[in-house]
Amino acid sequence: MSQTADWVGVKFHVGYQGVSNMTTRTNKALVLTALALASGVAMAGISATKHNLTASGPGPNQLTSDPGNTQEICVFCHTPHGANTDASAPLWNKNIPDPTGYQMYSSTTMDAATIQVGSVSAACLSCHDGTQAMDNMINTPGSGTNPSADPATAIYVWDTTNGGTANGIMPATSIANLGQDLTNDHPIGIQYCGGGLTGAGDVVNGTCADGDFNAASTRVINGTQVFWVNTSAGASTDREKNDIILYTRDFTGATPAGPAVGASVECASCHDPHVEAKAATEVSFLRVSQANSGVCLACHNK
Repeated sequence: MSQTADWVGVKFHVGYQGVSNMTTRTNKALVLTALALASGVAMAGISATKHNLTASGPGPNQLTSDPGNTQEICVFCHTPHGANTDASAPLWNKNIPDPTGYQMYSSTTMDAATIQVGSVSAACLSCHDGTQAMDNMINTPGSGTNPSADPATAIYVWDTTNGGTANGIMPATSIANLGQDLTNDHPIGIQYCGGGLTGAGDVVNGTCADGDFNAASTRVINGTQVFWVNTSAGASTDREKNDIILYTRDFTGATPAGPAVGASVECASCHDPHVEAKAATEVSFLRVSQANSGVCLACHNK
């Protein structure tokens, strides 16, 4: 008999009973090789983006090659131990900013209510609002301690030759530094399609208050009702990284009040922090190509 193992979309059949030891050893070797290759692909993805803040990173914000600096890529955002449990992002390694400190986007043409900064957007803004040093972590590599009581204080030596700052805070002139005034940025914490949607199992209930939006999909994943918008870049109708991901939030306290389990547009709806730009002329970290307004038209039915 055999058992199917599935890693990164590649399936292998690992033999057990009735299979020779040589075949079993060969299959195990293939599985280990595939795991190593998959790990290399994942690391190659993030290492080639501007979110690689080490000395090997390609962006303007990077550490120097000073021997006291860390060369760990993931640790600027994630930690395997002692993570911030108030953050929606997994194993988050930074403090979450005060959600009341932001000015939110507003327009007379908006049909949906917005709620204060939260969900995964709060994690994004822990660097992208320009109030914290990008290397200020809860758990520094190997230390197990909070390195600084002041979030705006850098702990490593930053390279300033390519436009970065000595204090490790994202440059004020960078378009990626949104600040805490979000009134000129696409709204976050806003109900998708003007609100009106809920979900049960894999069925979307209700109708969009604003009909100029594409239909959303839903499913229960890990006990949570999740929503997304399928895009043409996806290979199936399942939720994938290159779909527009909607985040589940409680809108009962919004004005007007919404559902307790609502589909919310957040920073990571359009952006994937682990992928390179789709082309040299495109914005970094987009889930789908912006060619022919692909990002906008993934949601907006115009």
